[in-house]
Amino acid sequence: MADHLIKNFDALAQTQLRRDALTILEAGLNSADTTAVTKNKVRLSNNVLSVGNNQYQLTDYKRIFVVAIGKVANAASSVLENILGNRLAGGISLSTTPGNFKVVTSLTGTHPMPSEQNIAATSEIINLVKQLNSDDLLIVVVSGGGSALLCQPLGVTVQELVSITKHLFRSGADIHEINTIRKHLSAVKGGRLVALANGAAIAGLIYSDIADNDISLVASGPTFPDSSTIADADAVIEKYDIRNTCHLPDLSVQETPKEPNIFSRVRNELIVSNKTAISDMKKTAADLGYQAKIFNDHLTGEARLVGVDLARAVAAGQALIAAGETTVTVTGQGTGGRNQELTLGALATLPDNTLVLSCASDGVDNSPPAGAIADDLVKQKAANLKLDPSTYLQNNDSLNFFQAVEAAIITGPTGINIADLMLAIRK
Repeated sequence: MADHLIKNFDALAQTQLRRDALTILEAGLNSADTTAVTKNKVRLSNNVLSVGNNQYQLTDYKRIFVVAIGKVANAASSVLENILGNRLAGGISLSTTPGNFKVVTSLTGTHPMPSEQNIAATSEIINLVKQLNSDDLLIVVVSGGGSALLCQPLGVTVQELVSITKHLFRSGADIHEINTIRKHLSAVKGGRLVALANGAAIAGLIYSDIADNDISLVASGPTFPDSSTIADADAVIEKYDIRNTCHLPDLSVQETPKEPNIFSRVRNELIVSNKTAISDMKKTAADLGYQAKIFNDHLTGEARLVGVDLARAVAAGQALIAAGETTVTVTGQGTGGRNQELTLGALATLPDNTLVLSCASDGVDNSPPAGAIADDLVKQKAANLKLDPSTYLQNNDSLNFFQAVEAAIITGPTGINIADLMLAIRK
């Protein structure tokens, strides 16, 4: 039996169309494997550390530390620890699951909501960073999930920050809007982590989960100069009526660091993004005989409507490949995630002999499944079970629908985070 990243690959692959679709999806996920891409982009030779196009002469620094944040933190930290060996003075990896290291300290936190646990972990990171000076090199791994994990609220309590975040999620705010607010209510985001490092050299390793690869938004940009302003944050507050809805009439935001000299010793390098995955997906689809086409590499919009667009756009013999991050405006009381809702939204307009899937690259779609499949088998099983997909869609209850028709994609946490991957194929 093949060793699949998709744990229920064989159970799902009941038709050739499904087998092809899952093979294409796995190609994308495997191409973004954190361990593999980190080893490829980070190399050490003769005391010169190469990070993509940037090079660091390690003899120029008295100490080297690693701070890793987000869902890829543990895998990336393990690689960096192995590469640097006894040159590494210490570090912290903050993720959703514990890691196992020789030198780096593993801390865990909650996601997708901030918490006191995250504040405590972030305080340890701040304490480490504040001890640095201009003779030190700090390697910062920045990845998706870091906005919740790296948490030091500024001007609000953690409970108030949770209320704001939940409201934005349920209102269908996009990641640009959400992270703009996060930056301006944080003592570490929007470049503030750099400001704490006392002039240390900083190598930012960015594992992008942002649809358009605006790396200033990944984990709300702790190592990146922030172009958004107080006015931008206030515009989001007004748009979503946060002060009234969250009962915070005196809510005010703080400006992020704008002085260029703060970032003079910072070099950020994009390590991996969704473009890596969809390129391999396109190649695999072509190898399987489909007319492979990139539909969109920064797909956004209301999830259920995006699903309709994919279902309608794919022609016979085609494979349309996309990546991005959709949103869900929650009006019902059900359970699910944007990938399952996208797929459920596609079902009503899905032509015969056509399949649409959407999958969270991190393996968790706001619920245990990573995503779901919509195809003829799903339509037939729903009919046999007398399930009305539109009722589940209206109630935002995609999880229970896809569990009932046995079409949820299960990977478990992947240690990858490059936004969501979508596919539409048609015989």
